[in-house]
Amino acid sequence: MIKPKIILDNKQFEITVTRLCYQLIEVHNDFKDAVIIGLQPRGIYLAKRIQKKLTEILKKKDIQFGSLDITFYRDDFRQKELVPNATEIDFIIENKNVILVDDVLFTGRTIRAGLDAMLAFGRPNDVELLVLIDRRLSRHLPIQAKYIGKTIDSIVSEKVKVEWKEIDGADKVTLLSND
Repeated sequence: MIKPKIILDNKQFEITVTRLCYQLIEVHNDFKDAVIIGLQPRGIYLAKRIQKKLTEILKKKDIQFGSLDITFYRDDFRQKELVPNATEIDFIIENKNVILVDDVLFTGRTIRAGLDAMLAFGRPNDVELLVLIDRRLSRHLPIQAKYIGKTIDSIVSEKVKVEWKEIDGADKVTLLSND
């Protein structure tokens, strides 16, 4: 068995999140026309972290954040035992610039489901995708992120494991081999 490869350690993780925030600020300034929506279950940790860091940097408390469950919009939901999560969007996305957030972009199918689910809440002006890890060689759909923490080339049999301080005890991204 091949030893797991650390893609981002705790320090690199923090630097990456901060860099993503500054990229967002360059485009969205004070966020009066932008909202952040994290995809359940694991994109919400990155989205919350981004919102918190933006609040610190901009000294602005009203950056809108929501979480979106995509369970029933997935193309495989009948084939798996999936447990729905909560959707919490208490603001209007109509004519807003939505920053859709997930931890790993792999095939693009989760993002497609997220786009479908999001449209139930209105028609945004623009939708941008922010991901911590982009596994660029495995896309099934023509979906790409505008904001990327780190791009990796990996084979299908490898797994990217994102660990969050909030639930896993540490911030870390590891590439695991199934061989």
